[in-house]
Amino acid sequence: MTKKPTSTQKDGRVATNGHLFSQNGTHSDPSGKLQSADNRRVELGKKVTLLRGISIIIGTIIGAGIFISPKGILKHSGSVGMSLVVWIACGVLSLFGALSYAELGTSIKKSGGHYTYIMEAFGPQMAFIRLWAELIAIRPAATAVISLAFGQYILEPLFMPCDIPPVAVKLATAIGITSVMYLNSMSVTWTARIQIFLTFSKLLAIVIIIVPGLYQLFK
Repeated sequence: MTKKPTSTQKDGRVATNGHLFSQNGTHSDPSGKLQSADNRRVELGKKVTLLRGISIIIGTIIGAGIFISPKGILKHSGSVGMSLVVWIACGVLSLFGALSYAELGTSIKKSGGHYTYIMEAFGPQMAFIRLWAELIAIRPAATAVISLAFGQYILEPLFMPCDIPPVAVKLATAIGITSVMYLNSMSVTWTARIQIFLTFSKLLAIVIIIVPGLYQLFK
């Protein structure tokens, strides 16, 4: 192993390979440009643009429930009108939640979501519990439900009019979760691009559902 040549200057700075390092963490390169230690730290690149951020938010707000719940709500409510009342009531409750988060977001201007808000309100212990509940129970359960819906819908055209084998649904679900994990691990840019495509596809699917429904309702 060879050691890098170093020398001590009269002002106390140490020279290594043409770079001068001072005791306060700054250094100058051979061109004389002064740099701080903070400029040399490793951090994630900011690759989420405004459009990508909006698509992520829309994709989070519009979940898989809109594609899974209507059948069950219509079945248990007994009529189209009552099912619409249920949807409107749920929409009002969701609006209250959205307005609350908007107020929190403008009041507490820190990243971290639930963790930051609970930290500010109840302290670190409650924030830690909420974070672990999200990691261990809430997020895995939500991902499983969404992925099962994905597997059900992606295989339904292939098995019509027969029932889809549960093993096939679980296999498609596992493939979907693994693919999403791989994309998020490999490239933020491609993940954001796919998110934009899926968001527009989701909005288009909702429009296709709403327009014929309104036509049948007012016909």
